[in-house]
Amino acid sequence: MELPEFAIEARGLVKTYAKTKTTPAKLALNGIDLQIPRGSIFGLLGPNGAGKSTFINILAGLVRKSAGTVQIWGRDIDQRPRDARACIGVVAQEIAADVFFTPRESLEVQAGLYGVPRRERRTDELLAAVGLGEQAEAYVRQLSGGMKRRLMVAKAMVHNPPVLILDEPTAGVDVELRRQLWAYVVGLNKLGVTIVLTTHYLQEAEELCDTIAIINRGEVVACEPTSQLLRRIDTRTVVITPQEPLNAVPDLGRFEGRIRAGGELAITFKSGEAGVEQVLTAVRNAGVTNKDLATENPDLEDVFMALTYGAPTPAAPVPA
Repeated sequence: MELPEFAIEARGLVKTYAKTKTTPAKLALNGIDLQIPRGSIFGLLGPNGAGKSTFINILAGLVRKSAGTVQIWGRDIDQRPRDARACIGVVAQEIAADVFFTPRESLEVQAGLYGVPRRERRTDELLAAVGLGEQAEAYVRQLSGGMKRRLMVAKAMVHNPPVLILDEPTAGVDVELRRQLWAYVVGLNKLGVTIVLTTHYLQEAEELCDTIAIINRGEVVACEPTSQLLRRIDTRTVVITPQEPLNAVPDLGRFEGRIRAGGELAITFKSGEAGVEQVLTAVRNAGVTNKDLATENPDLEDVFMALTYGAPTPAAPVPA
């Protein structure tokens, strides 16, 4: 079969949770259109309650959609549900592992559930890849939180899926374990596995993801290559370290500044309306002697806040 252009393709995806005795009806997804390129590391970001988990649960077969179509690796989840779900491995936010199993037993059971023949199982290979080779015979209850998360990644890969979905995989994991996990995930991507990542560590998404979609209130508000998304906010910041400490923000004319905790004067301006030299002129005119300076471009957190919490940002079409 010819490889699909998109690892996951959703069109007009809607999910409405029915009214219950204690909660009103809720529109969780409102016509989601998403195309996740094959072979990419794709970031799926949004505030809590935006609809990310609902979208992932629909892909995993845990939630039934209300309308729209979804294809995973070219397989429609309605017409070929088992084939579609066999093409993804999902690492959920919650740690789910039988504490009385060893990691080896956990992977063997998982492989059996997917119908992987014994001769094709890669249990020891996967345990070694996620750094659990030495803990293969320990009980899961004896593993640290970071080790349990890595075990969940290994469990998601037992059937060798072409798409791996990571839902907040590094929550509560220390820096070193996070690095190890990402090294493994990037290695999988280089072998052709498409990675879909949700995370609240925006710097993580900025460094890892080729493309990022931001979901807010059940709708896609942006879906662009990471570098293009970072250009959505036309601002720069000049950071001045003054020769003498400032007691207050000086009069900078048309520019606005703020004093940072370290005593630096930060001046943010629209790069389409002014340049660094004009900012420095305003600083000199205000009588501030400059000891050192640096410039900062907007990062993903700035874009995320602008798109999800109402700060002004230029409108951009969402890809169909």
